[in-house]
Amino acid sequence: MPIVDVHTHIYPPQYVELLRSRATVPYIREFPPDTSSRLVILPGEDSKDASTSRGRPIGPEYSDISKKIEFMDTHGIDISVISLANPWLDFLPASTALQTAREINDDVEKLCGQYPGRLYAFGALPLSASLPDIVDEIKRLATLPYHRGVIMGTSGLGDGLDDPKLDEVWKALEETEQTIFLHPHYGLPNEVYGPRGGEYGHVLPLALGFPMETTIAVSRMILSRVWDRFTKLSVLLAHSGGTLPFLAGRLESCILHDAHLMSLTIPRRSVWDILKNNILLDAVVYSEAGLRAATTVSGADRILFGTDNPFFPPLEQEAQGERWLSVTTNFRAIEKAIGSEDVEGVLGLNAVRLLRLGN
Repeated sequence: MPIVDVHTHIYPPQYVELLRSRATVPYIREFPPDTSSRLVILPGEDSKDASTSRGRPIGPEYSDISKKIEFMDTHGIDISVISLANPWLDFLPASTALQTAREINDDVEKLCGQYPGRLYAFGALPLSASLPDIVDEIKRLATLPYHRGVIMGTSGLGDGLDDPKLDEVWKALEETEQTIFLHPHYGLPNEVYGPRGGEYGHVLPLALGFPMETTIAVSRMILSRVWDRFTKLSVLLAHSGGTLPFLAGRLESCILHDAHLMSLTIPRRSVWDILKNNILLDAVVYSEAGLRAATTVSGADRILFGTDNPFFPPLEQEAQGERWLSVTTNFRAIEKAIGSEDVEGVLGLNAVRLLRLGN
């Protein structure tokens, strides 16, 4: 039985150099007297007054593909579907977005080729470029041997994923049978965490902001009938879909009791139908309860193992070569929440089937 990690990130060397060249978020730099490089990707991290150091330390595990393989070997992972980590290419000017996307996607393709059969990828899109350029890159990615889809944030072209202009993007992805790996980045406004939010490190934005961002983004796609227009569009949601599995019933009930929406004569698919047929959920939720909810709404045959590597490493430096708590927690949650007949699927066989790995 293969173990497949569908939620695992890489910052290829060219992307690291791009971040080093920048003076505003996102960027990589040193903050003297500390000589280590730090990655700042969230606006809330770009303050010397925060309760945590600015950004996070960035070492070779972020960009050296051999470190990814070492991590896989340590945890018994046979295959990884790597993807550029947030904030992807959203910040690029339109004039350079397409060329940069092609170069970075080609770099990732070459990294996969160094370990044939062990690495596949989700490509990055030049979402600040023109729609024809975005569609061209989607079609090109479909021809690359190791790419199996794209990774996207929730901002889309800048106005969210219910933006009608994205229909051209959805159409191209559906026609080329590429999966979208939808991942949060922008979170919630800092005001929702209160005046003391900065005292709690990254906990509130990562534990609550990211999942709610995903939940709201997907709800907007459902309400704008994206999946009514593109019935075969496949979307893999990070972090087990945020709070969507828990709130799906409430979302459907609110739709059925909304006079405006129900006055529209256009037929609509239910939230449950979309969750069962278009949505895939990763298993990066760290709990038996969360995985049970995910399995209930989408089915165990649509849950895929992930690690979120290289994020959430052990805090103790001496534990770096050992199995990570974040990963073993997910393994234990799967063992407890998933029936014995479905564990092999969640750990790898579902990903092999749904993402056509090995083809």
